[in-house]
Amino acid sequence: MTQIAGDAASRSHLPAIQLLLRWLSCIRYDEVAALQATPFVGAVFSVGALSAGHVLTGAIMMAGNLCLMAHVFVLNDWSGIFGDLKDPDRAGRTFAAKGLTRTEVGYLAGSLLVISLLLLALVGTGTLLIAATIAGLSALYSSPALHLKAAPLFSSALHFVGGCLHFLLGYTAFGAIDAQGVVVSCFFGLVFTAGHFTHEARDHEVDLINGIRTNAVAFGKTQSFVAGLMLFISSYIYLVVLAALGFVPIALVLAAALIPLHLLASRRAMRAGLTSESLRGLQRCYRALFATIGIGMILMVALS
Repeated sequence: MTQIAGDAASRSHLPAIQLLLRWLSCIRYDEVAALQATPFVGAVFSVGALSAGHVLTGAIMMAGNLCLMAHVFVLNDWSGIFGDLKDPDRAGRTFAAKGLTRTEVGYLAGSLLVISLLLLALVGTGTLLIAATIAGLSALYSSPALHLKAAPLFSSALHFVGGCLHFLLGYTAFGAIDAQGVVVSCFFGLVFTAGHFTHEARDHEVDLINGIRTNAVAFGKTQSFVAGLMLFISSYIYLVVLAALGFVPIALVLAAALIPLHLLASRRAMRAGLTSESLRGLQRCYRALFATIGIGMILMVALS
């Protein structure tokens, strides 16, 4: 407590720009960047003929999503700080280790949310409502009062809905929600949910120590990992079905060719004992695979 008070006192003498940079340093930019693709793909699906006005709208939408995703992760870190400080792998990377108080980070999370909603209101009412719903789901998952992160299966349902809405956030920037938007959004919902199961398997030991009853804690690390793998494979198959039915470009049936690579990476993680490091390696692998699919979607839709 003495150290925190000392840090607060020393911050009062810092120039405003240094304070701002310190606050911004607690944003997980890698995670935020990874979640910019989904609404962008959604926008590409609905934009039609490109114009200068579309470019401006798209830029505002992406800026709003950037702030929204930053809010989601800052809120998650604000909520989980006490558990993170008990994790040797995370303690040194927390906002507390950077000299920030929980109150300051709470204000940062709130400011990011307000900015994101103001920006997305410029895009349209539908986009604003979806953004507000995503923020609400984030609060249900992370906030200490509810903390549905510790509600097995329900937490995964939140991720599925959130993944679908994240695609529709971009889709509604240029059109109303229709059948194509809904069925394609479910692909992203499956991928988000599969990643959630894998993430919980990776954090099993830390969540167990902190008494957080995630899927991996409730049902077992291996079971959570296998559930994530099954959902990942289902997402590839679902995309192939969408391509066959004409909801996405037919060339995306080639996504099935990535299944063996995903299975190989998963087998490697299992043989390593599903350690935190091996699961991080798996995450890097499947993010690259789905980034490839996303780039393919963008190019094929744009060319068509």
